[in-house]
Amino acid sequence: MKNQIIEQTNTFVRSQLGEDATGHDWFHVDRVRRTALHICTQEQNGDPFIIEMAALLHDIPDEKLNDSAEAGKNKLNAFLNSISLPEDAQKAIVEIIDSISFKGGSKTELKTIEAKIVQDADRLDAIGAIGIARTFAYGGKKGQPIYDPSIHVREEMSIEEYRKGKSTSIHHFYEKLLKLKDLLNTDTAKEMAEKRHQTMVDFLEQFYLEWEGQY
Repeated sequence: MKNQIIEQTNTFVRSQLGEDATGHDWFHVDRVRRTALHICTQEQNGDPFIIEMAALLHDIPDEKLNDSAEAGKNKLNAFLNSISLPEDAQKAIVEIIDSISFKGGSKTELKTIEAKIVQDADRLDAIGAIGIARTFAYGGKKGQPIYDPSIHVREEMSIEEYRKGKSTSIHHFYEKLLKLKDLLNTDTAKEMAEKRHQTMVDFLEQFYLEWEGQY
């Protein structure tokens, strides 16, 4: 039964995000799912089914990928109501998805180990080499410049400002990505983050050398 539900969910998510060009595509979702299950195994903690389902569905209601936050929630709820899932499992999945987003750095307290694991997996995919690639894919889709030295890094942001304020792809490293290593929940994720974080630091160092024309 659980395997059938996972397959249904795979098919649904592929149909919704298969053509995405912002870095929130099926391959991102699948990496988050696999990383979350790896963390679950390493930590020997959490319900693998709830973790896998939440990882698969975590971007479905994202307001960035829908006409509105409400439209995204409705899409998620409609899918969950269409499959044979007990109410407590549905509730657990929705709670995880609602609580794990970065949203400008406002810290939401995570109530379950499942939420902590899915959040860690999603954040790990936002850093490192793939994180760098996804940053520029999303920035380009949003129409943001790669870099503009006259724009200041935003330290404190409301959700609205984080989503819609003026920034650049390079600024996104300082406003979010370089902070993620210290915001992870599990020891497994913290260990995985070390090399990925350093990859971003090295990239930025090289970026500025080339930006300044230091040959």
